[in-house]
Amino acid sequence: MTSTEPVRAGQHSQALSDAEIAQAASLLPITDIARDRLGIAAAHLQPYGHTKAKLDLGYIRTLQDRPDGKLILVTAINPTPAGEGKTTTTVGLNDALNHIGLNSIACLREPSLGPCFGVKGGAAGGGYAQVVPMEDINLHFTGDFHAIGSANNLLSALIDNHIYWGNTLHLDPRRIAWRRAMDMNDRALRAIITSLGGVSNGYPREDGFDITVASEVMAIFCLATDLEDLQRRLANIVIGYTSTKKHVTAGDLHAVGSMAVLLRDALAPNLVQSLEHNPVFVHGGPFANIAHGCNSVIATKAALKLADYVVTEAGFGADLGAEKFFDIKCRKAGLAPAAAVIVATIRALKMHGGVAKADLRAENLAALTSGFANLQRHVENLRKFGVPVVVAINRFSADTEAEIARLHHLCETLGVPCCMADHWAQGGAGAAALARTVVATIAETPSRFTPLYPDDLGLFAKLETIAREIYRADGVSASSSIRKRLAEFEADGYGHLPVCIAKTQYSFSTDPTAIGAPSGYDLPVRDVRLSAGAEFVVAVCGEIMTMPGLPKTPAANSIGLSPAGRVTGLF
Repeated sequence: MTSTEPVRAGQHSQALSDAEIAQAASLLPITDIARDRLGIAAAHLQPYGHTKAKLDLGYIRTLQDRPDGKLILVTAINPTPAGEGKTTTTVGLNDALNHIGLNSIACLREPSLGPCFGVKGGAAGGGYAQVVPMEDINLHFTGDFHAIGSANNLLSALIDNHIYWGNTLHLDPRRIAWRRAMDMNDRALRAIITSLGGVSNGYPREDGFDITVASEVMAIFCLATDLEDLQRRLANIVIGYTSTKKHVTAGDLHAVGSMAVLLRDALAPNLVQSLEHNPVFVHGGPFANIAHGCNSVIATKAALKLADYVVTEAGFGADLGAEKFFDIKCRKAGLAPAAAVIVATIRALKMHGGVAKADLRAENLAALTSGFANLQRHVENLRKFGVPVVVAINRFSADTEAEIARLHHLCETLGVPCCMADHWAQGGAGAAALARTVVATIAETPSRFTPLYPDDLGLFAKLETIAREIYRADGVSASSSIRKRLAEFEADGYGHLPVCIAKTQYSFSTDPTAIGAPSGYDLPVRDVRLSAGAEFVVAVCGEIMTMPGLPKTPAANSIGLSPAGRVTGLF
């Protein structure tokens, strides 16, 4: 297309890939989006080319006296290979709210290069509910992740340099808690030995790499409210321990100023647009397992000052993403969500009912009814936070009228609004009914949001509360050493922090094969880690990788450039 009209369904064949749809779009200058949709002058932007820009932090401070808009969380059932479409629904709902004449902004996370070149592909929506420029967003974008990785690795370099030059902080090389980071999947770097090659290269010790999105710097980046808060949090990072188990921080190492310098420009949120020329902030992207899995607080708060509605998402299913969004991000940032939208597909619900992926196109009302238990539990869980809930069914072409009717009936029995949404094929118009339902739900059912547990509850009791109330486990199993470490965290003044449970995203339990709505088990905690800068305690349950590996045939093998220089195979 050569005009500045937004791409809409029907203008191209649905046989086009997501990438081809995005590449067919004609984007408006980002300065026009900022001026015409948000009232922001070009002087308050830091352009990165013509179609993306950072919003000046100084300008954001001038917005503080404005009233907040309504915050809408988009979450989902436990993910399956059938696909749910949480990001696509977030973009589609934002487009739909604007389509029906309201002022809305979406807030998304930045994709990691690791999954893009591994198995997942791009992460900017799909079909006619996409954020563009898709290729830039999925690749280097504005360099935020590179800045975060550089700050992480600067701290690593300073740690080893400090030990080399005398170690006046008495760090025990066997108790260094800080790891290096890179934004790529590389299993060979999970566990390494550094400083080989002689005396001049330092003291050999065990080390390893995490993917950048698993770095505590990423979590800090996304929870910081401004540059001052960023530096305060960086100073509190525990980098390791002395031989007497006294913790040593990045502040003790005088690393904070140089790390903050690397992160200064990145901390400003990135403004882009959807295919329908609606404003979207894409900023930050912490792991939804080892961290809280939400976009930055700065972007979310800025959006709330600039629009009447803000649509955001949290990673994985609601048992991980929504719980952490509510109990970590909202608690720490003082956010009060107005509603939550749970995304499901009939395909995915049938998989939770035991249907193999190859058989999903066949109508199966019994499996749909059985798999509905997963959606039902998520609805019940979200209501425990006092937030009104709407179910969004992301439509697929194979959904039958009987299956749609059955799902509507099942939702009616729960008393939860349920809307079919076809934003993938029709853009914002395809989710207009969903948008109207969400707006009506917010107006008719005021949110009484409250976190699941109080700050002053003990750390182990917080774990038990999440296990019983959200995962429906009978309790938590942990060794005496785990319980002792939690007690030590409390003695050191960290008992008020929320807990961040790292487990599989595929099940309520720690068993990824336990689909549906499992219960009657204990949640096993095999490790606990203090993220003092991010201000939460991580409980590792089951096998969680902080540095993924590539599959046998990685997505990278299919990605390339066309003769015209366009990226191919990314989506």
